[in-house]
Amino acid sequence: MKPSKIFLGLIKIPLDFGFGILSFYLAYLIRSRTDLIPGIYIPADTTIFPPLQDFLVFALYAVTGLIIIYGWNRMYSLKNTPRLAKELSQVVILNAAWLMIIITWFFIIRTLPFSRLVLGYTTLFATILIGASRILLNSVEKILLHYNIGRKKLLFIGNNNITERLIHQLKKDSRYKIVGVIDDQEYEKAPINYLGKITNLEAIIQKYQIEEIIQTKSGLSETQSTDIVEFCREHHLEYSFVPDLLTFYHTNIEVETRDGIPIIQVKPTPLDGWGKVLKRIFDLIGATIGLTLLSPIMLITAIAIKLDSKGPILFTRLDDGSRVKRVGQYGRLFNFYKFRSMLPNTDTLRYTKLAAQNTRQGTPLVKIKNDPRITRVGRFIRKYSIDELAQLFNVLNGTMSLVGPRPHLPEEVSKYQKHHKFVLTTKPGITGLPQISGRSDLDFEQEIKLDSYYIEHWSLWLDIKIILKTFGVLFKGYKE
Repeated sequence: MKPSKIFLGLIKIPLDFGFGILSFYLAYLIRSRTDLIPGIYIPADTTIFPPLQDFLVFALYAVTGLIIIYGWNRMYSLKNTPRLAKELSQVVILNAAWLMIIITWFFIIRTLPFSRLVLGYTTLFATILIGASRILLNSVEKILLHYNIGRKKLLFIGNNNITERLIHQLKKDSRYKIVGVIDDQEYEKAPINYLGKITNLEAIIQKYQIEEIIQTKSGLSETQSTDIVEFCREHHLEYSFVPDLLTFYHTNIEVETRDGIPIIQVKPTPLDGWGKVLKRIFDLIGATIGLTLLSPIMLITAIAIKLDSKGPILFTRLDDGSRVKRVGQYGRLFNFYKFRSMLPNTDTLRYTKLAAQNTRQGTPLVKIKNDPRITRVGRFIRKYSIDELAQLFNVLNGTMSLVGPRPHLPEEVSKYQKHHKFVLTTKPGITGLPQISGRSDLDFEQEIKLDSYYIEHWSLWLDIKIILKTFGVLFKGYKE
């Protein structure tokens, strides 16, 4: 998702909250004056007004309620930005509903410590100020789009009447830049640039830096359709299609209408938009708490490693002196932290002297039973996964998450098959579904299936459950 889109979506919350509080404050000041309009006296018994401090405390609760109402009605959706007219009408309608809720509340408790005009003024000011902020943000977005900031490059698969209608409609939408259309059959007359055949999809996407695909062609084979969806999942591209295509994908779909045509979008993961924001906040809080509570264990581990064998405390360098890297989200390499559990300068032995002892032959992963390179302290910290606590620093710097697929080595990822690469669409984690479902007893395909399930069905509650179950697994220890 474009950073500009995320920013324009997130900024609405503090703006709405601030304008809500300001509306209450202005209403309080105005209603306290009896001579606001020259020549007209509006009686006001200021003795029954609560102190301004108490009034603002009430305003905090009320405005928080307004934010919740807005959020419930998808006013802060990061993915789909409604048209300005629709958004302004939502502000008016939801503000009116908010006013009714407050009035109903005071009717139930049978007390109103200030004039009802205050609520009327507040609603009026909130509607004007929040509406004005929406107009301003819309103008900012248009300016950014004018300079091609935040515009999505769109590609169509298929050339038919539906394609023509959608292109005609989306040409009016400044949020999109329609790059062209691809099809197995070349057309003399196409509604937009003909870029080539479907078999050249990967090269065309790389050449034109496509970000979203809409498929309107229904005559593709199941294999072709599957390959297209897998490619989009692997490269984190937004993929939409006309209904009745690819019915074998049932999870994480959204339906929207464009020019009267229903479009189904397959989302690679709920970890998009707000999901991404919430997971990052959860990771930061969890890693901070984890480092605080586990720092004594980490200190004891560091001392034990140093006393047990020569070498660094953290395993950060390979035998050739290069940094230890793992493959993260979208295939990006990152510096990986882990407490050292092996003798120094023995990492490359698994590819030479110990290669025949690999118990996971036929998979990208390497596992050696009774590994002679592991130190006495290393065997203990591996058994209880204490060596992985250093990865909390990876969580803090944003290269890893508390929960996610296992971070694999570059040489392991290079052996991935196409469907394995779906796990690279999200950040790797310290723990995950495979770690609480059998750990090393699982074969690689089972591990991929569990990680894929996690990505497709992510929720904060699922993260919490996995973390809690991880503690139970760790207390039992891990047998090689």
